[in-house]
Amino acid sequence: MAPALGECLIATASMGRRSVSIGESLTDARRQAGLTVAQVSQQTRIRESIIRDIEHDDFAACGGDFYARGHIRSIAGAIGTDPAPLISEYDADHGPPHAMRAADVFEPSRPIKIRERHSPSLAMIVVVVLLAIIGFSAYHLATRGGSGKHLASAPPTSHPSVRPTAPARPSPQPSPTHTAASDVVIKLAAVEECWVLLTDSNDGSQIYMGVVPAGGSMTWTEKQAVNIRLGNPGGVVLTVNGKRQTTQTQLPVTLSFTPGSTSASSPAGGTASSPSG
Repeated sequence: MAPALGECLIATASMGRRSVSIGESLTDARRQAGLTVAQVSQQTRIRESIIRDIEHDDFAACGGDFYARGHIRSIAGAIGTDPAPLISEYDADHGPPHAMRAADVFEPSRPIKIRERHSPSLAMIVVVVLLAIIGFSAYHLATRGGSGKHLASAPPTSHPSVRPTAPARPSPQPSPTHTAASDVVIKLAAVEECWVLLTDSNDGSQIYMGVVPAGGSMTWTEKQAVNIRLGNPGGVVLTVNGKRQTTQTQLPVTLSFTPGSTSASSPAGGTASSPSG
């Protein structure tokens, strides 16, 4: 009888605790603070659509429990409410967080193929040089053979024959390659481990995603506008078109660059922050 009574009390307490959901609590607190969803989005750098989904207890767009806890904590801090009870409520519904490495969080589900750029001009230069050498050798052999036959049929004279020499043909030299003014050249040197996502600004297609280890570096040359997402902006040195970029935050940030530009602009709609959960 006693165990059954205890289970009833626990169930009653759980129902009382969940009478107001996480989304309802955040919505009420935001309205009491006199803030709109757009204002909270500007403060937290979380997209408005994600904030609305969270206020309706839909965490699918967060990208996982790790980001969902970070979003809840950021929103609660912006509207002036305690995030601890909300995080506890989320853990009760979705399970407590477990220890994980940064590589486990950002590791893609399938291997990423980095697009390699090949220079066809190098192969063309090699072919041209080989053709020039072969042509010069054939001309030289033909000239020597014709001179030999002429000397054998002509009577000896006191004047030495002069062999015509083929003019030396300069070998074509490869022209130095220059970065076009319409390119975006991004160089990233990691002082600390940093997750990086590089996408095409036009269609959102992925160019690169992975973790750059401390001491590593990456370079990309793109001909279209791109977005670069940095998980640890304070741990990298970012240079775009020869100009070093500075970020004013330690939180994950997304920067946009267009061909020929040296300054970054944030993409429309804001970017999602993901503090460690």
